[in-house]
Amino acid sequence: MKEEKSIVKVEIPVERITQLIFVIRGQKVMIDKDLADIYQVPTKYLNQIVRRNIERFPADFMFQMSQEEAESLRWQFATSNKRRGGRRYFPLVFTEHGVAMLSSVLKSKKAVTMNISIIRAFIKLREMLATNKDLAQRMDELERSQKDQGNRLESVYSIVKQLIETPIKSVEKMGFNVGKQ
Repeated sequence: MKEEKSIVKVEIPVERITQLIFVIRGQKVMIDKDLADIYQVPTKYLNQIVRRNIERFPADFMFQMSQEEAESLRWQFATSNKRRGGRRYFPLVFTEHGVAMLSSVLKSKKAVTMNISIIRAFIKLREMLATNKDLAQRMDELERSQKDQGNRLESVYSIVKQLIETPIKSVEKMGFNVGKQ
């Protein structure tokens, strides 16, 4: 009897994946090296597959980072010096749609499984951002309300202060005064 290979389904926690999503050029993206680690393939292999299927990756799905972008992110992840065997090219980054397209070109069950986790991470991040926008809007409204109330209290305080500080003049009796002259 032949033994069937069992596929071990290993899911990466969504929280871990969301830590690998960066904003570059105003887009939420993942770096080729991180995706290759998730898919458990060498980065060189992932990039080779992408370049062979470049028609599936328009500019809004994938782009190459510039030197400035790569340097600004360098402190966030360890990269080796290119003279010691590090990268020779700037990383490719993939938007949510580019990540979805990766599963079709990698064509492995592992890629499909990991892709589902990554898409869920993008969705969770989108939900968190929407929640944060609502929260920020509520905070702005609360601040405006507090400023209005503060201005009103300041007005009341200044009126009370004027009333306290103004001396009371002695009031002369009104009417006809009969008596001592």
